[in-house]
Amino acid sequence: MKPEDALLAYTLRLGDTALVLGQRLVELVTHGPELEEELANANFALDYIGQARMFYSHAAALEGAGRTEDDFAYLRDGQQFGNVLLVEQPNGDFGDTIVRQVLFETFYIRQLDTLTRCSDPGLAGIAARAVKEIRYHLRHGLQWLVRLGDGTGESHARVQASLHRLWPYCGELFAGDDVDEIVGTHYGGPDLSAIREQWEHEVHALLAEATLEVPDEPWMNAAGRQGVHTEHFGYLIAEMQFLKRAYPEATW
Repeated sequence: MKPEDALLAYTLRLGDTALVLGQRLVELVTHGPELEEELANANFALDYIGQARMFYSHAAALEGAGRTEDDFAYLRDGQQFGNVLLVEQPNGDFGDTIVRQVLFETFYIRQLDTLTRCSDPGLAGIAARAVKEIRYHLRHGLQWLVRLGDGTGESHARVQASLHRLWPYCGELFAGDDVDEIVGTHYGGPDLSAIREQWEHEVHALLAEATLEVPDEPWMNAAGRQGVHTEHFGYLIAEMQFLKRAYPEATW
């Protein structure tokens, strides 16, 4: 694989992950447990969709084939999406949402931080903007994780169950392939093994603060980056793409 092709694939994966998680958070609009959380969640969704737009626009420039951000978001089939499986998991109850966000964003913030120093100016610029948003997201999520984990008996049990359900999807975050290796070698992309060590240290400390146990479920061999998704993804993408595919010539 040529370095420029790997960079394009890597950028699309970033856009796919941001878009899918943004779509999941959009589903929670009007479903927040309190008004302040409702407003925060809506803004987080907008942040992720904005990041997806920037990644897709940069991918379009790298590809140079005339496609747009809308083409990437709405006119590709499911197997062409390269998001990690963790972000496509259903929102479930509030504990599921918080655990998903914390587990992913603890990884994502380190990935973005490394990319701010990569040799591709476009990708570095997007990462520099996005990392500021995720830093606030993560601080917000951690407060809720501690509040739920170290709260009532019911809130503790629920968030612990959420952690057990979502933990197996975390291994994929650090399972790199040729694309990750080439981007790391040629563009200064993240070293996933180093991020894994940092992630495990940080997450274990966070769970201890929240009085939660680290799950002993094994990490699964997932292939979301290669377009192999869970059964939940088909419903998500069908709803997300319906309007564009039903009325392809429609304009705002």
